[in-house]
Amino acid sequence: MIRSLYIKDFALIDELEVEFGDGLNILTGQTGAGKSIIIGALNMILGERADTEVIRQGSNKAIAEATIAHNNDPVLLMALQENDIEQPSPIILRREIRENGSRAFINDSPVTIGVLKFIGDLLVDLHGQYDHQLLLKEEHHLGVLDQFGHTQQQLTVYRTAYQKMKELRQEKRQLLKREQELLEKTELYRFQLQELKKARLQADEEEQIQAEMQLLDNAEILDQKAQWISELGESDDVDVAGLLNKLKLTLEDIARIEPEFDQYLSEVNAARVSIIETMHFAEQYRNRIEFNPSRLEELRQRQAELNRIQKKYSRDISSLIEYERTIAEELSLSENFDLALERIDQLIAKHEVLLGEAAIELHNARRSTGDQLAHSIEIELAQLGIPHARLQVQVNWLYNTNGWFGLPKQEQTDSARTERVECTESGADDVVFYLSTNKGELPKALAKIASGGEISRVMLALKSVLAKEQHLPVMIFDEIDTGISGEVSEKVGQSMRSLAQHCQIIAITHQPQIASQAHVHYKVYKSEKGERTVSTILRLEDQEHIREVASLMSGAQITEATLQSARELIAHNQQS
Repeated sequence: MIRSLYIKDFALIDELEVEFGDGLNILTGQTGAGKSIIIGALNMILGERADTEVIRQGSNKAIAEATIAHNNDPVLLMALQENDIEQPSPIILRREIRENGSRAFINDSPVTIGVLKFIGDLLVDLHGQYDHQLLLKEEHHLGVLDQFGHTQQQLTVYRTAYQKMKELRQEKRQLLKREQELLEKTELYRFQLQELKKARLQADEEEQIQAEMQLLDNAEILDQKAQWISELGESDDVDVAGLLNKLKLTLEDIARIEPEFDQYLSEVNAARVSIIETMHFAEQYRNRIEFNPSRLEELRQRQAELNRIQKKYSRDISSLIEYERTIAEELSLSENFDLALERIDQLIAKHEVLLGEAAIELHNARRSTGDQLAHSIEIELAQLGIPHARLQVQVNWLYNTNGWFGLPKQEQTDSARTERVECTESGADDVVFYLSTNKGELPKALAKIASGGEISRVMLALKSVLAKEQHLPVMIFDEIDTGISGEVSEKVGQSMRSLAQHCQIIAITHQPQIASQAHVHYKVYKSEKGERTVSTILRLEDQEHIREVASLMSGAQITEATLQSARELIAHNQQS
């Protein structure tokens, strides 16, 4: 239940805080007093779109916060856990609207508007003034039926099969598209593959060519330098080997007298060995140097060919090698499309059976659920003053010549139609509600019944059934009494009071027959505060409750007779 509601700087509301009670909470007040503003604030808290125009003039933000007790519903607790939100009871939902955007919080944890709306929908069902018109749109009937809660298991199984079939059908479409594209590119791909194969591309070839060209280009310089190194021990000017040998012998003599020279003797010996080995390596290296102008020219031509093909395809060598592999696979695929299509068709045929079975199970579950829902709503409508109501929930297949699966013969209800059925994410069914409100009349589509009052009562009956089924903690009705009056209003009030045994009801009404049945009654009114108009809400005590009901009965002129009538109406409805 909503324990309290806090609103600040929202439209005409300066600052308002109200505590709601158990059972049926009724809000009344003159048109324009601010009742709809309170509902708007609740809508904002529940994640609906909010415009910056709701910010009270002169303020920089509007705030709305609701403290809501819950019944530890597992789905709610799981949603809180998945979003790292603490799980106390009550839960505090908060929304702030600023000029540059809005912020949402659950238990002081920042959340997205999507999360706020999801959590809010698990806690509160808010029925606006015009929501009953959704019943007039047949595309919403399927969702209403599934809300009854008896088809979720079948719907889950169906959606798994549907998703798999959707993926397979998409894979086939892509395969056929690629086949067409390849038909247009086959000749080009064949030419390119032949050219790339002829080029004999290797991943590191460019680096190898560059390294070999570096050696061939500098062969003469390498030979001269290596010769100079190898002949250092034979030069007339400098005999490096001789000098090192003489230095070695001298250090040996000194070291016999002064041991500190032993370290340097070791270093000179090592240097002498390294230099002699370098001279020998340089002499051997000269024999490996290649003077090959023809090979150098061959490498230059190969380098030019690699540059040409990279420029032509606008790709480097590694990308060209990958492209060669890709077009080879594409050409291989083009030669084996029949096998690929046969494989995907076999998978589609297999999953068509699974999808059909799941769709039939869901279809049958919806038909059974539709019968139960219709019966429950008829009982509610009888209590709302439509004793001869007949509601039919028709669940028909979505026939389509290009449908996703074929119905077995025993499942076909119309032999004149094609046996194939279209599938959507929600199933393969078309659901339409039909209603007859008068004895002897055939049910007609809801969109064709004239009375807005009847539609309002159908919606209330539906909400009553769903609330009892789903154990919703809170239901809010914004003027569901549209188009009704008198005796019917009293029955609507009785239905809401009865429904309030299962959940908290907050309702806005202009009908005294409904207001008289309140467990808690609030009056919303406007007043002037300085130079500003503000909306205020007041919880009414017993005498104030009687006077407000009397006001709804007679307007501004309240007489003792009117007050007595209000007392009698309240007493009558409080006993029922």
